[in-house]
Amino acid sequence: MATFLYRIGRWAFRRRRLVGGVWLGVLVVAMVAAAVAPTGEEEDLSMPGTESQQAFDLLDERFPQSNSQGAEARLVFQAPDGQRVTASENKTAVEDTLGTLDGGDQVASATDPYETGAVSEDGTIAYSTITYTADAVDLTEPTKSALEDAAGQARNAGLTVEIGGSALDAEEEPGGTTEIVGVAVAAVVLVLALGSLVAAGLSLLTAFVGVAIAFGLVSALAVPLGLTSTVAILALMLGLAVGIDYALFITSRFRDERAQGSEPEEAAGRAVGTAGSAVVFAGATVFIALVGLGVVGIPELTKMGMGGAGAVALAVLVALTLVPALFGFFGKGVSPARAKPGVGGRILSRAVRKAPSYRRSGSERPHPVPTAAGRDGLGTRWARFVLRRPVAVLMIAGLGLGAVALPALSLELGLPGDESKSVETTQRRAYDLLSTGFGPGFNGPLTVVVDTSESAATRAATDLVVKTLRGVDGVASVGDPVLSRTKDTAVLTAVPRTAPNSGETKDLVHTIRGAVSGVEADTGADILVTGTTAMNIDISEAMSDALIPYLTVVIGLAVLLLMVVFRSVLVPVKAALGFLLSVGAAFGVLVAVFQWGWAADLAGIEQTGPVMSLMPILIIGIVFGLAMDYEVFLLTRMREAYVHGASPGEAIVNGFRHSGRVVGAAAIIMVSVFAGFIGMSGPTIQTMGVGLAAAVAFDAFVVRMAIAPAVLALLGHRAWWLPPILNRVLPNVDIEGEKLSTHVPASATVPDAAVPRLPVGRHRH
Repeated sequence: MATFLYRIGRWAFRRRRLVGGVWLGVLVVAMVAAAVAPTGEEEDLSMPGTESQQAFDLLDERFPQSNSQGAEARLVFQAPDGQRVTASENKTAVEDTLGTLDGGDQVASATDPYETGAVSEDGTIAYSTITYTADAVDLTEPTKSALEDAAGQARNAGLTVEIGGSALDAEEEPGGTTEIVGVAVAAVVLVLALGSLVAAGLSLLTAFVGVAIAFGLVSALAVPLGLTSTVAILALMLGLAVGIDYALFITSRFRDERAQGSEPEEAAGRAVGTAGSAVVFAGATVFIALVGLGVVGIPELTKMGMGGAGAVALAVLVALTLVPALFGFFGKGVSPARAKPGVGGRILSRAVRKAPSYRRSGSERPHPVPTAAGRDGLGTRWARFVLRRPVAVLMIAGLGLGAVALPALSLELGLPGDESKSVETTQRRAYDLLSTGFGPGFNGPLTVVVDTSESAATRAATDLVVKTLRGVDGVASVGDPVLSRTKDTAVLTAVPRTAPNSGETKDLVHTIRGAVSGVEADTGADILVTGTTAMNIDISEAMSDALIPYLTVVIGLAVLLLMVVFRSVLVPVKAALGFLLSVGAAFGVLVAVFQWGWAADLAGIEQTGPVMSLMPILIIGIVFGLAMDYEVFLLTRMREAYVHGASPGEAIVNGFRHSGRVVGAAAIIMVSVFAGFIGMSGPTIQTMGVGLAAAVAFDAFVVRMAIAPAVLALLGHRAWWLPPILNRVLPNVDIEGEKLSTHVPASATVPDAAVPRLPVGRHRH
């Protein structure tokens, strides 16, 4: 792999105008396609195969005149203080308001609260349910305006009016400035890490190109593929984070090669061949993990995975081709200020680095691999500190992450509804009014579908279901059944006593399903429980059930890939266990912030509740690849030094000397980018921002920079052991670029006399 990528890097450097022109053309095409494409629409979350989805499908079949998942609105009226909505003047205002909605193009029906009994016991609150013939995403602006105008008319009559339901659900605007702050932090870190404005600007430029193309393609394909705004934002978030990191890794290696005396074209080739190999591996792991989200069976999650995977793939391609091409345009600005002239220094340096170690007479301490003179950096000093106290570092870091992960034991999954919206929205105020007037469960009614097509007694079966539901503890009320035109299907509404996202409501759904199973056995009817609340419960449980199998697949993949890369058994096991620690700690943060409300004000979270059902699997898929990213960049330098004769301890120091600062900078950049999305208004994006920022911070700074070197120090030579049979079977991907030592151009050679004799020792393989 390293040799192939080396050739790509040199080719891109030589053909920089062609490469730059091609990427510019792709960028223009993506932007034009996005500009002319129709705007994508949000879609209802669904999960084929669940009982609630089967019920929705059955309702669409048996009630073709209505849309089971169509838009619905609730106009909630509250009388002025000291008055009742049943007073004549208030009743007239309500009826006049509803009259303005009759005859609307997309209005199916609007109920009269005085006829349906939709008035609270104290007479202060009433509501009307407006159903529509179209889904919420298909409602036209005139339809929505008519609803808002009707509410305004009632307000002018002195009533308090709020609008609930799905009719006004709109795409969350991605506004805000926090993501700009995240990019600004990334820019500052790049300048500090690379020591060059040009090099930092190059990394940002290439990342923006990849992100712009990915965002443009997602926007252009939104309608034909049904991609939502969340898919686009995830592609933006991931593409920006990994794009900057990948460009940073290759640029840093290019500067190292230039500092050792390589000519610009050769340095570009070697940078892509070495750092680029790690970029390909890291990108491939993220890609595979995200594409693997499709096995869960939720269409929206599959689309999010595919969108994110596409953005990562583009980031890898940009890093491997456009970055070395820009080296050709701005090579002098990217190169270190004091690069060693000529190639002799570079050949000498490479020869010294390849020299095996030898032992001093009477000493058991291996001679370290010679390195460039100079003051030790922070990474080197930290590595030596860990080597002196590996047990203490391991205990403190491991116990610390374990403590942070403890809240994850209380993880509850759910989907956000109106209760999670800001109190400034009319949907949230309508939710609160309905809870006050009719009880908290009124906002999450359950729909019970009785299919009697295989039973001869439709009415008897339906009556038995009603009787059974009214006898279930936790059911506040059961509405009258509604029969289909063919009289073979009945629909009932059961209102819980508890809020839609409460654990009691979840238990109630299971209780009802268990209770009606006896009716099914007695009557032959097929009884299904659905509704938005039941659908959310089914999806959350399906996600919980899929979490362990998906995690097992991801961990297994991590161990296999790292075994191929590092030719070791224990290193991959250590990496996988560390990944579990960082993900567990990230889940602990999500529970503390979103369920318990810790630091919720700082994150702009107004309402606590269950963690979004999609988040755990999504975070596992993303962080898996990012964790392997840092693992590869740190440990490839360690393994390179070890196989060239360094002791296990000096190999660890060598890895931190060459990669510690770059990995630390990359982690800060990624955390900044992810944290920048916390200030956005959508709960999905907020949860992703908090979870991913926490996971990357824990994995990079605690697991990879503390736990990993401590474990390697304790394992010693055993860390790099691989059974002979696996050594023969596993492919050698040469991610460290060892084979590149044979690719020194003829013009870069020097006489043998220029290379000093080095002590002879035994290689470790």
